[in-house]
Amino acid sequence: MDPSVVQVLRSIPPFSNLSDEVLDDVASQVYFQHFAPGTYVFKQGMPSQKVLYLVVEGLAEVRVVGEHGKVAVVGYRRPYDFFGETVVLTDEHYPGSVLAKEDLTCLVIPREVFEQLMYHHPEVASFFSRALLSRMRRLYQEIVAEQAPAVYLQGEPSLFRRRVAEIMSSPVISCRAGDPLKTVASTMVDHNISAVLVVDDTGRPVGLVTERNLVTQLAKSVPRGGAVDLTAEAVMQTKLVQLPVTALLYEALLLTIKHGVKHVVVMESGLPAGVVSVADLARARSTGTLWLAHRIETEQSLDGLCETGQEIEKFLRALVAEKTAIPDLLNIMTELHDALTRRVIRLCEEQVEEIYGPKPVDYCWIAMGSAGRREQAIRTDQDNAIIWADPQNGTTAEIAAYFHHLGTEISKALARCGFRECPGGVMPSNPEWCRPLSAWREHVLRAVMRANPQDVRMLTILLDFRPVYGDSELAQGLWNTVFHAFDRFSGGAPHIMADEDLHLRVPLSLFGGFITEKSGPHKNELNLKTAASVHIVNCIRLFALKYGITATSTLERLRLLVEAGGIPPEEAEFIEAAYETILMLRIRENLKKMSRGAEPDNYINPQALSKREQEILKDSLSVIPRLQKLTSSQFGEFWRQYLLS
Repeated sequence: MDPSVVQVLRSIPPFSNLSDEVLDDVASQVYFQHFAPGTYVFKQGMPSQKVLYLVVEGLAEVRVVGEHGKVAVVGYRRPYDFFGETVVLTDEHYPGSVLAKEDLTCLVIPREVFEQLMYHHPEVASFFSRALLSRMRRLYQEIVAEQAPAVYLQGEPSLFRRRVAEIMSSPVISCRAGDPLKTVASTMVDHNISAVLVVDDTGRPVGLVTERNLVTQLAKSVPRGGAVDLTAEAVMQTKLVQLPVTALLYEALLLTIKHGVKHVVVMESGLPAGVVSVADLARARSTGTLWLAHRIETEQSLDGLCETGQEIEKFLRALVAEKTAIPDLLNIMTELHDALTRRVIRLCEEQVEEIYGPKPVDYCWIAMGSAGRREQAIRTDQDNAIIWADPQNGTTAEIAAYFHHLGTEISKALARCGFRECPGGVMPSNPEWCRPLSAWREHVLRAVMRANPQDVRMLTILLDFRPVYGDSELAQGLWNTVFHAFDRFSGGAPHIMADEDLHLRVPLSLFGGFITEKSGPHKNELNLKTAASVHIVNCIRLFALKYGITATSTLERLRLLVEAGGIPPEEAEFIEAAYETILMLRIRENLKKMSRGAEPDNYINPQALSKREQEILKDSLSVIPRLQKLTSSQFGEFWRQYLLS
């Protein structure tokens, strides 16, 4: 005799947390189903039955048939275990079979009931999401832990386990803004330090006096006889770079590279706890990163920068071997690539100024594509543009010629440094990608209004842009126009194209196998970029656009979307885990190809992966339909066309 449905539900999390009223309602909509030993509940490749199974009594065996017909038992489901959860909310086919090993009794929960529970009861949604997420995270950690060690940079230790508190100079040596400069200099000598922190009456930092500040200001003042009257306030730098005491060494390194500073103030409870200098970081043997940053900043030739670019690739290998988390790895590589790009631009500016004079107006160099999204671990094709300020005297043609020439020189120089020229011409050497702000604004408004396929392609490239060099206010001005344009035209005008099939299928077959290319140079391979990560990028970009988010990193967009209420936290965790996994596999496989002298191309042979790696790749790919469903539920045809890049 079957136990009562309510009795069963009360025994199992997360249903055990629901009220009696809710349980009674659920009980009226679910049912028991029995399976004799040796019978299948469902078979691999069958369409989803749109139900969730909960084992009440008996034992179920989970089987998967490989491409060559070999059956593998991958798990068992016992009383109070679930199965069918991976496809209950989608129309996907079952990735495996479930066989009754004993007399099996299941409580069957229809999709409609399950969806209502997930929607109205966050604890139910969180439970099922975390079960799959926990599996993905476990597999990810196992795979990363098994990565073969690589050749590290000379003496490069872990930057991802040590904290700044371990190496900071403490207690903080400080002074007041009104202290004479002579006193500050004496303090530096007495304590053998290169900087003194300037604090206010409450002990909070307001500035920093470095040896360089001191020497520079004294050199300017001594000839005028003014050195005697100088105070700390007159020479201190007020733009301080700060980190919490819990920060890791690599975070301090990132700030020194990004801001070009030599000191980082370490804070605890609103007060300075210590100071970390570049010298401290060097003594901590973070020499690889510092050496690269120093070489980039001081290099005087493009040939030298080309050599430095090759060193950056070696450092990437060290980060992978160090088992660095993907977000940390991407942050470090982005800062190094940005620093390299900025140095290339400055060298090209100097060359152009010798022939054409100084720049006529301010401009901003923006990055798009993977570089714009801060995801360019390996140097790939350029996706860059220039926004220049509108002139006051109407000499637009002359200014356009100037920046076209500058953009062309920069693009050529970046190509020499390993950033290949874009085959599609998305570079400032192309006038389409080198415009004054007013022209960019007109172009965006017209493209959003017309939204033909060419406009959609241009916008999906552009909408990952971020400033790398120059006047960032110009980039912000363009973002303001983008948000205004989509607010204005997103009502769904009749001329907007309507494509009913915007959900591009992930590369998984009906039987749970990988769909790979059948012929050509990539036979039996799939492209992790075009078949997987691009779908996540496109959907998250769309959400970011709707919620006015200018951050371009997919992972940062996810975080901000959760804060804005655009994506539920449990869904964001799924997407984050899947995206990190796909990026990890892409980076690792591309590095392997580069070590063999081949071009990185994002292709992977899934059959060459270990069983764990295949499982986590399938789990990651299964997240994409969930995200696509979430996207289609919130966006109409006008918005969804921007998934077609």
